[in-house]
Amino acid sequence: MEKDEFFIKRIRELANLSYQRDIVTFSDFLNLNEQNIINDRKNQMPGVVMECFGGYEQAERQMVAFHPDALLFPWKYPIKCLKAEPLAAKFSEDLTHRDFLGAVLNLGIERAVIGDILVQKHTAWIFCHEKIVDYIIENLTRVRHTTMKLSMVDNPEHIPEPEFQEINGTCASVRLDALIGLAFQTSRNSMVPFIEGGQVFVNGKLITSNGYEPKDGDIISVRGKGRFRYEGVSRQTKKGRNSVKLLRYQ
Repeated sequence: MEKDEFFIKRIRELANLSYQRDIVTFSDFLNLNEQNIINDRKNQMPGVVMECFGGYEQAERQMVAFHPDALLFPWKYPIKCLKAEPLAAKFSEDLTHRDFLGAVLNLGIERAVIGDILVQKHTAWIFCHEKIVDYIIENLTRVRHTTMKLSMVDNPEHIPEPEFQEINGTCASVRLDALIGLAFQTSRNSMVPFIEGGQVFVNGKLITSNGYEPKDGDIISVRGKGRFRYEGVSRQTKKGRNSVKLLRYQ
């Protein structure tokens, strides 16, 4: 609770600074729980507009920007994207999100200035605060035993689309616990502690009800597990069960 109170205090300071000075202020990259805390209190921050962005559409870790209602100058988020790829791709190890994140944090960088990391075929796109771009480029030379080369990504079109694993299955009812169990190939009951423990978010909003019924297109995130998009019910089986389709982020 004390940690949350300190976080709320800091966010209010950013909102008040924006309001008093007519400037744009930015938070660090926030996780889903922190974003949910802010959304629950945004009505307590009158006089400023609150917007969120993480460097690309549907990013999980996002910065919050506060700015006056009638802002008369253009602004942009202090977010940059770096591409980290093996110097010799054919000699690269199989590198994961954890490998890239660990390599970045081992440089002494705080997690709060690092956004999402997208990984595809040994290559990572690392979203970060612009103030640490040069430091990462100069120092992130190796991930595990693979030598890396880094470059700035200036064109958003060069950021890859997320890759998905398609999951199809059936459930008696379209409940949150049933969909999570299907997405992560485990029992519905084993997912209940995650939901009741405040580790499940639907479109960035904390949901603690097992019986919550997501809507088509909702993005469901489970801390420590991953996230997926609910595509809806395709048909009813002969036994009356719902045949559903999920797209799990890779």
